[in-house]
Amino acid sequence: MKLKKILSVLSPPPEWKVRVIITLGVLAGLVMAILHIANATSYLSDDPKACINCHVMNPQFASWQRGSHARVAGCNDCHVPHDNIVRKYYFKATDGLRHSTMFTFRLEPEVIHIKDAGIKVVEENCIRCHQSYLHQSSLTDLRGEDGIKGKEKLCWECHRETPHGKVSSLSAVPFVRVPKQTPVMPEWIEKEIYNKNN
Repeated sequence: MKLKKILSVLSPPPEWKVRVIITLGVLAGLVMAILHIANATSYLSDDPKACINCHVMNPQFASWQRGSHARVAGCNDCHVPHDNIVRKYYFKATDGLRHSTMFTFRLEPEVIHIKDAGIKVVEENCIRCHQSYLHQSSLTDLRGEDGIKGKEKLCWECHRETPHGKVSSLSAVPFVRVPKQTPVMPEWIEKEIYNKNN
């Protein structure tokens, strides 16, 4: 009974129903088109190519691809938490939303720096993967939180070249070779546009 009451309150008057349905259909279509163009489902995966959906990450992708970590670890192995699935996807969602907002509105800086939350996660993952190489007493000095505050050293203070080399800005490697983006426009539309222009 309550459900019927709620539906009657939410449903538009009969003379507006067709307009509301068409408007909702157009909005749903726009949302689906935007998600397709943004290749949104790629961010649910661990594929490193998802990180170059934004052009600004090409230098980081290329330096990782030619570094020693490319054989054993992808972007998410280092830059996403691995202690539980909820934290992993929460971090991916919040960090990805920040990245996509920065890129969409062209707010990305010339020199990209990792944020404090990312520093903590990368440090955790360095220790997670390389724990067998570290003496247990040295692990007490390796905590991402203390490194952020400047109390202790972070792994990459000594291992500066790992895994991104000397990449420091968007213009550092202007002719870097990375995989080409998959076109979002259907082939038949491209042909139609080409035929009209010629």
